[in-house]
Amino acid sequence: MASERVTLTVPGPDGDREVSLSSPDRVIWPAVGITKRELAEYVIAVAEPFLRANGHRPVSLERFPDGVAGESFFSKNPPRGAPDYVHEVMCTYNSGRKHPQVVLDEAAAIVWAVQMNTVVFHPWASLAADTDDPVELRIDLDPQPGTDFADAAAVAPALREVLREAGLDAWLKTSGNRGIHVFCPIEPTHEFLDVRHAVIAAGRELERRMPDKVTMNWWKEERGERIFVDFNQANRDRTMAGAYSPRALPTATVATPITWEELAAGVDPGAFTVRTIPQRLADLGDPWRDLQKTPGRIDTLLEWWQRDLDAGLGELPFPPEFPKMPGEPPRVQPSRAKKD
Repeated sequence: MASERVTLTVPGPDGDREVSLSSPDRVIWPAVGITKRELAEYVIAVAEPFLRANGHRPVSLERFPDGVAGESFFSKNPPRGAPDYVHEVMCTYNSGRKHPQVVLDEAAAIVWAVQMNTVVFHPWASLAADTDDPVELRIDLDPQPGTDFADAAAVAPALREVLREAGLDAWLKTSGNRGIHVFCPIEPTHEFLDVRHAVIAAGRELERRMPDKVTMNWWKEERGERIFVDFNQANRDRTMAGAYSPRALPTATVATPITWEELAAGVDPGAFTVRTIPQRLADLGDPWRDLQKTPGRIDTLLEWWQRDLDAGLGELPFPPEFPKMPGEPPRVQPSRAKKD
């Protein structure tokens, strides 16, 4: 008979904590048989690099009460009855509404999130100490139909060169699926809209250099078989799976920091799973250990943004749930606009 509840001992900053885990034998990933307890043990094993990348900042929890094959929902604010080691911070959203959001500061809080059936962790690009000004510039290289991870991997080094020319140091992680996430640590001197404009400037420069392989077109019908630079992932309250976060995919893949050398050698993102990452960390360490040590500035990218504005290139569309933004083009699918 399956155990109904177990207690896990979780190391903490001030000693061990005992965290209760209900339904530990519930299968979260049916295709590979990974249970809730195994997921909790995974987050304990990776807690140090996980918190270095995702801790001390607002985080949205993607929860799957019936495993990854079932329905899911996002949870942002701490539910009633959350333990005192699960923190929160007041955040302002694009609508202007304010709401408290979960902050994970220690391993026990991550295990608590697993107890709440969290599978995917979506951290903000800003810290709890200053939620309005990102400490990371994030670029999502998103393969479109007809392309895959290898196509994104072929584009990433050119993006690295663009960012280097702008004075930024680029770091890599797999998305846990087919894409690649490129992160640049930055000084928290600009708010989200400025950082979005910096991402657009970098993406436009990359598109100029690789027009047959890269697209900045928001509308899917215009992208073709190219890698889409998803600039809207830089918006406030738009997040991507954090480093070392599992993904809700059949084989329990993990969004994994990698080195540029691994990318060049032909790394397989499917090899990074809940079951393989702890050993990878033991063998190789965390490629992102020093990511935040030398943050750069986005001044040059903002100069490129202004250059493009002066040349007639304006704002790009925002997601449909966002309020209408200054200078934004109409949010109408091109083929529909022609028909109308």
